[in-house]
Amino acid sequence: MRNVILTDCDGVLLNWEDAFLQWMVRNGYELHSCREFDNHGINIAHAFSIPDAEVGRFIKTFNESAEISELPPLRDAIKYVRKLHEEHGYVLHAITSFSTGSPAADRLRRKNLKNLFGTAIGRLVCLPIRGDKADSLRPYGGQGIIFVEDRIQNADLAISLGIEGVLMEHDYNYHYNGAATQVKNWKEIYHYVVDGEEPSIYAERRQNAYEGGLRKLGQ
Repeated sequence: MRNVILTDCDGVLLNWEDAFLQWMVRNGYELHSCREFDNHGINIAHAFSIPDAEVGRFIKTFNESAEISELPPLRDAIKYVRKLHEEHGYVLHAITSFSTGSPAADRLRRKNLKNLFGTAIGRLVCLPIRGDKADSLRPYGGQGIIFVEDRIQNADLAISLGIEGVLMEHDYNYHYNGAATQVKNWKEIYHYVVDGEEPSIYAERRQNAYEGGLRKLGQ
């Protein structure tokens, strides 16, 4: 499986979050804030001043809507996923905690991915919303494969199963300082996989540490 890349979908390949926020606004809910985060991204209850208990219902309704087949790509995903596939033979196996139990919703997700990425997506596993990915990841352990995620707990889970975790940077995970490799976009993933090039965040951290050291010396 050397030419397989494991990946999440939402927050990695697809910009689910922005599409969901826009859908909520179109359905009459006022967006108050996008500055509070939880382990899953923007704190939806806080953003729309709705009860925490209601959030799951809204996510389920959105994930079963026709709009789920038209989610936009995240950042530069189309260009570099296609380059990995078409120029270097990589195939992506996607593991997404998205499913509402509706076969129609799963078909809409497949349609969305195919329209954006063509044949680059070789396998799609749809787990329940916020479901545990351990059983789906376990068969890939110890094979030199990376898993691209936006959720810290899933990136760390992959590492515990012998898979290299790669964390796609977002406001809600920027504070991460664990063992997963952190990237800003698919361009960095492409060069990391193909050229062994270090993602830019590590050079930035070294520079910040260097400048911090100079400031201390000047005190």
